[in-house]
Amino acid sequence: MTDEQAQVEFSGTRERIRALVDSDRFKNTIMTVIIINAITLGMSTSHTIMDSVGPIIRLVDRLALAIFVVELLLKFYAYRLKFFNSAWNIFDLCVVVIGLLPSGGGMSALRGLRVIRTLRLLSVVPQMRAVVQALLDALPGMGAVIIMISIVFYVFGVMATLMYGNAFDEWFGTLGRSLYSLFQIMTLESWSMGIVRPVMDEFPMAWAFFVPFIVITSFSVLNLFIGLLVNTMQSAVEEETEAEFEKLRDLVRTETDTVDQSVKAMHEELRALRAELANLREGRDG
Repeated sequence: MTDEQAQVEFSGTRERIRALVDSDRFKNTIMTVIIINAITLGMSTSHTIMDSVGPIIRLVDRLALAIFVVELLLKFYAYRLKFFNSAWNIFDLCVVVIGLLPSGGGMSALRGLRVIRTLRLLSVVPQMRAVVQALLDALPGMGAVIIMISIVFYVFGVMATLMYGNAFDEWFGTLGRSLYSLFQIMTLESWSMGIVRPVMDEFPMAWAFFVPFIVITSFSVLNLFIGLLVNTMQSAVEEETEAEFEKLRDLVRTETDTVDQSVKAMHEELRALRAELANLREGRDG
């Protein structure tokens, strides 16, 4: 076998492996393995289950990790350095590498990181990938909202420390405590009976400080996050729909061109037949 033939066979093998890793059956198999692995990782947190079927669960975990390693090797063989052009491939690589880290001795805390493998569902399921992409696309707009809410927190935090710090040192004694207390109030977690009403017992007009803060943060600024995410996801859906329409247009154009060529060929054949008939008639007449 010559070098050229070997190169052609090598390229053919790479193309077959690429077709394999890109096939829906292969992706569905990997998704099934991820789900099974996620279930076994959850079961491994139960001492009762581990005492009864612990070896089986550990075997399933090792098999799942081995399958993930083989999957990445196949992708790297199929795409070579282009493997790193996809952020999802890099994400999968990082998740699998974390699973390969030793968990004994001083690294025992890393055992808990095995559950990160479940996040691979984000890269396998197209709908989840779309959601994650929408979140990433919304980050620039969210950055402006975060800066705005940080300024609001800082202003109200300084005011709360100056007004209520002496009387309620646990909640507003320092700027850090004030910011944490205001964050709790923003989440509406025990904000009334837990913080605001005790403060109002000492400062009856404290509601004039806390109510505007809740309106600004919980009801206004946080809704901006939701609005940004909704708009970004809607734009992503519209772009995907437009891409599908463009594919359909290209397909219609291709089919139309094919039909036009066929019609032109038929016209040429008809002209040729008419010319032959005319020649036959002239021969008979002559």
